Amino acid sequence: MKPYGRTDAKAYARANLRGVWAATLTPFTATLALDEDGWRSNVRHWYRDLNLAGLFVGGKQGEFYAMSIAERKRSFEIAVDEARAAGSNKGVMISCSDQSMDVVLELANYAQTIGADYIVVHTPLLYFGAHSDDTLFEYYKTIAATVDIGVALWNQPPDCGYTMSPELCMRLAEQIPNIVAIKYSVSRDLYTRLTRLAGDQLIVSCSSEEEWFSNIVELGWQVYLCSSPPYLLQTKHDQRMNQYTALAMAGDLIKAKEVRDSLNPVRDALKHSRPHGKPQAAQKYWQELLGQSGGLVRPPLLQLTDAERAAMLTAFEECGLGRRAAVPAA
Repeated sequence: MKPYGRTDAKAYARANLRGVWAATLTPFTATLALDEDGWRSNVRHWYRDLNLAGLFVGGKQGEFYAMSIAERKRSFEIAVDEARAAGSNKGVMISCSDQSMDVVLELANYAQTIGADYIVVHTPLLYFGAHSDDTLFEYYKTIAATVDIGVALWNQPPDCGYTMSPELCMRLAEQIPNIVAIKYSVSRDLYTRLTRLAGDQLIVSCSSEEEWFSNIVELGWQVYLCSSPPYLLQTKHDQRMNQYTALAMAGDLIKAKEVRDSLNPVRDALKHSRPHGKPQAAQKYWQELLGQSGGLVRPPLLQLTDAERAAMLTAFEECGLGRRAAVPAA
């Protein structure tokens, strides 16, 4: 991380929070311990072999809710260590999300201390209708005041029970200098509205890789921030997501769409072979098929059955991702 202060956070993010980032899965061993070696290997692969611009570490994909504070901190340390070893242009955004404000603040300060570029915090689960705009404003104001680095908002309505309005997002961005971005997992109409309001005050992103090309072209988005396709749809020798992103951002839209559409068989295989209710387990198995460290999921999540693994293996083999000849990133 390049040193920057709270008042410089928006400019830093605008200059550096760019390109293809990925939200990480966390590998656990057969005894459900944190697989530190596997985690380090994955992070190194994502930065160095897949040329990802940054990682969104310790979110819901990564089962943060099933990890101890010590395990979360250790996973942060490894990610920051590997980012710095991979080059000064590699970014790290640390998820400090938790129901306990004390834990959020502890992790936020820790992330800053070890050199993370940004933190991200999910909107909390609130009860009895307490999710007023003023409550959420004070929540993020308190978090942002404890660190100097950039803070990303994160609102996924099915997981917290409410939607932050574009107006509330802008109130936060305009009044708090180190609120820099949002993972806004809402309808396209809603995130388009926020994008139109945001200007240079807030970087907007969402988790949909299927909408990413259109969001570059139609909305001028600068970062794909927050899901697993960058390392599930790509290999060291097949980086079509990186390629179509670079082409689209350079204005070569016909070629970009051609490359983007060529990934449809891989998208379909990953999407349609995934058993209902087992997103992390399925993605971890797909990682293993790609030579990454997947491992088990922790309770209360369910492992794949042998039949589910067999169906995914067939889909993987038929999509051609592992057999495709080298495609250089643009």
